[in-house]
Amino acid sequence: MLNRKIAKYIEDFFKKEERKILLVNGARQIGKSFIIRHVCNKIFKNYVEINLKEDSEGNRIFESVRSTDDLYIQLSNYSNKPLGNFDDTIIFLDEIQSYPHLLTMLKFLSQERRYRFVASGSQLGIALSQTPSVPIGSVEIVQMYPLDFEEFLWANNTSREWIEMVRKHYETATPLDENYHNILLKRFKYYLLVGGLPEAVNNFLKDRNIINVRASHKSIHELYRIDASQYDDEHKLKIRKIYDLIPSNLENKAKRIVYKDIENKTGKHFADYANEFEYLSNSGVALDITAISNPKFPLVESEQKKLVKLYLNDVGLLTNLLYGQNVNAILQDISNINLGTVYESVVAQELSAHGYKLHYYDNKQNGEVDFLIDDYNSLQVLPLEIKSGKDYKKHTALNKFMSVKDYNIKKTIVLSNEREISTNNGITYMPIYFIMFFQNGMQRKEDTILPELEVV
Repeated sequence: MLNRKIAKYIEDFFKKEERKILLVNGARQIGKSFIIRHVCNKIFKNYVEINLKEDSEGNRIFESVRSTDDLYIQLSNYSNKPLGNFDDTIIFLDEIQSYPHLLTMLKFLSQERRYRFVASGSQLGIALSQTPSVPIGSVEIVQMYPLDFEEFLWANNTSREWIEMVRKHYETATPLDENYHNILLKRFKYYLLVGGLPEAVNNFLKDRNIINVRASHKSIHELYRIDASQYDDEHKLKIRKIYDLIPSNLENKAKRIVYKDIENKTGKHFADYANEFEYLSNSGVALDITAISNPKFPLVESEQKKLVKLYLNDVGLLTNLLYGQNVNAILQDISNINLGTVYESVVAQELSAHGYKLHYYDNKQNGEVDFLIDDYNSLQVLPLEIKSGKDYKKHTALNKFMSVKDYNIKKTIVLSNEREISTNNGITYMPIYFIMFFQNGMQRKEDTILPELEVV
């Protein structure tokens, strides 16, 4: 079994939160159903799972459900065993986006407290936008992603004690010794090949056969393309075209979506494809990153929707499309192979999984910086530059960016394959694998408790 961080989040939710229903959102094939099933069977005496997508494609039992009483009746017919009560029974509504009207019903199910409910979906953002009455206050939505690098290490029997040792090196900005560095960097490169989709990871663990791993990548990538075709006729072809363009666009210098390439029409802008971008992002198959030209904290105040990059949701899918079964492109230092796109993609994947909203810096005068993130501890913008080669200290755009006094940038980080950690003129160089310890909003526990109000 693959251990996932979200398992503890789900377990804690059921133990501490009784007023709301949990919605787990994320792309298909990332392990949502498995982990919900595992946690629910662990906690509750009675467990009922309903795959609403299968129902919508089959008997359509729940299509006509329009009230909680209708649902309870169908549940009693659906379950092959007696149901209990709120304390001992959990109903898992899988792929709930197949019936958007059931999303509205969650509010009433949470109020009636007859059973506990949990739901998952691969397009919840889209389904909620189509729901007449969004159950605000009755649900808690958590986003799930493929395995991150730390979870990949767990799967490969890397001890948590060893990972904590590495974390201390990150926190104290001290490099690992040469042997440990080489071990961790090799495992990081394996992660670039395999990615974090559970099926691919399990195939890798089974026999280390890249052919079987790539077979998983191919089938899941095609599944994501087919899912796009289920959208209405007006949008589906454009969605698939944008999705297919992601790898080639990342290989271009600007790495942005060129809007005229989508339909081979000039004069197109982001607004012409906003729904398509929203679909790819909300379905979880792509990670969107928006431009910032004049950065200030918090970054959301400075977004430019007209300049958008897209990354695939899993780095294994990307390395399959770029290099197929040739593992040497990743594992060997081949001079004519530029892994910049791959390294940026894995950083985008890690940052998203760790709660960051993705931004990058784009300025006609100064150039581009790979990532900008909000540093909530210092209340400042933190730039990240990702390097895959030996020239990791060459970064003209980053230097220009740092020289703009109005930005008030105190520090920046360059991530590369190099072992050594150093700081020069506000730029800290550190190993790429330390990205697994970047956590959005990570604060000391005592800083999250508000002081007592003064007596007036």
